[in-house]
Amino acid sequence: MDFLDEITVTGLRAFGRHGVFDFERQQGQDFLVDVTMHVSTRRAAETDDVADTIHYGEVSERVAAIVGGEPVNLVETLAERIAADLLTDERVLLAVVTVHKPSAPIAVPFTDVAVTIRRGRT
Repeated sequence: MDFLDEITVTGLRAFGRHGVFDFERQQGQDFLVDVTMHVSTRRAAETDDVADTIHYGEVSERVAAIVGGEPVNLVETLAERIAADLLTDERVLLAVVTVHKPSAPIAVPFTDVAVTIRRGRT
């Protein structure tokens, strides 16, 4: 039986202007993103060639560009955009994306707000 492997980037920090309030769009804030891509790394392990795997550096740059790009109201929407981008690589069979908004405008003390989505090929 062949199991899927995982490539994960955790705690990617990028500045964005997402939120439902005008001040969030104007001031912006840091977002943290975790992504896990379910793939097979068997070929890459056999060849020891980065071309045969998902280049996590390139993925990180794309995710940061999405976070820094066009503002959205909801972190759910932001997570969806990131997952859709990850799935453009046919080797990614399932993408798990968590978007953290540690500076969310909440009136009571908190550590983090996060939304996690799972998207895969149908």
